Amino acid sequence: MDEANRAGSAVVFPGMSPCRFADFGKFLLINPFARRLIGEANDRLGYPLVDRFREADGDYSEYAQVGFMLTCLALAEWAEQEYELSPDYCTGPSFGEKPASVYAGSLTFPDAVWMTAELARCLNEFFATEYTDVVTHSFVRTPEEKLNEALAELTGRGEWSDISCYIDHDFYMVSLRERNLDWLKQAIRSMGGLSLYTMRPPLHSGAFGALRRKAEDEVLGGLDFHDPLLPIVADQDGSILRSGEQVRTMLLDSIVKPLRWPHVVSSLEQLGVRKLWVAGPDTLFGRVRATTSRFEVVTVNPRMALQPRRRGAGPSRVS
Repeated sequence: MDEANRAGSAVVFPGMSPCRFADFGKFLLINPFARRLIGEANDRLGYPLVDRFREADGDYSEYAQVGFMLTCLALAEWAEQEYELSPDYCTGPSFGEKPASVYAGSLTFPDAVWMTAELARCLNEFFATEYTDVVTHSFVRTPEEKLNEALAELTGRGEWSDISCYIDHDFYMVSLRERNLDWLKQAIRSMGGLSLYTMRPPLHSGAFGALRRKAEDEVLGGLDFHDPLLPIVADQDGSILRSGEQVRTMLLDSIVKPLRWPHVVSSLEQLGVRKLWVAGPDTLFGRVRATTSRFEVVTVNPRMALQPRRRGAGPSRVS
C-alpha cells in the first residue's frame, strides 16, 4: 500500500481540566508505568509528588499539573503494552503539549516534570499582579460570525477581549475582563448559545507577551529540546513540527496564541490519520464533533487502565 494512502493513527494528549487527587490518585498508586514515572518525578522535584498532590488545594496546583502530565504519559505507555499502540503522529492541545513533547522524544521526562512545575510557578507569579481581573470563559452553540459581532460591540465600548480557543465550529473560549463576564453570558444566551465554565487564570492571549518572555527567560530557555522522533502536530495552526526549536517555540507560543483544534484535526486528516488514541483524562477534545466526525476515537483513561482486561476485549471507543 502506498504510504501516503495508508490509514495512520495519532496519539492525542488532552488539555487539562480541573482535577484533584481523587480523580486519578488510585491510578497513580497502582499502575506500574505511573509508579515508575513517579519515582523519576520525585527525584527531579526533590519532594514526594503523590503526597503533595493529595494535600493540595485547588484544581490546577503545581502538583496537580505534574500529576496530570505524568498520568497522560503512563496511559500512553500502558496502551503500547496492552493494545500495541504505535502512532504515526502525536499532538497535544493546550496543556497536552507538555506530555506530547516527551512522548515524541523532544524533551526528557525529568525536564518536562521540572518545566511543568516551573511554568505553574511562573503563571501564579505573573497573574498575581498582572491581568488580575481577566478570566477565560467557554461556551458552545455560538456561530462564529455572531460571536465576532458581539466582541466587536465590546471593542466599540473600549473594552478588551480575545478569542483564546477555537474548539469546534461553534465552541469557543474567550478571555475578557471579569466585569464584562455577565454581559458576555447574556450575549451568548441571545445567540442561542450555552455557557459552560470560567477559568482563572486566563490562557492563550496575545496580551500575555510579558508572561511568554518570563517563561522563556526563567524556564524554557535553559532546557534542551531534541528533534522529535515522532512528528508533532502543533495545536496553534496544525503545522508539523520536526525540530527541537520548533517544539520549544510551540510551548512558548501557547501562552500568546489561540488554540485552534479544527486546524489540528484537518491537518491530521490530510496526513492520512484515521484513528486517534486519546491518552489521558479527557472531557473535551476527543468528544467534540470536529473530532468524532473525522476519526475513530479510542479513549485511554485511568478508569479503563484499572479495569481487568477481558480476553479479546479491545479499548473503548467514542461514538
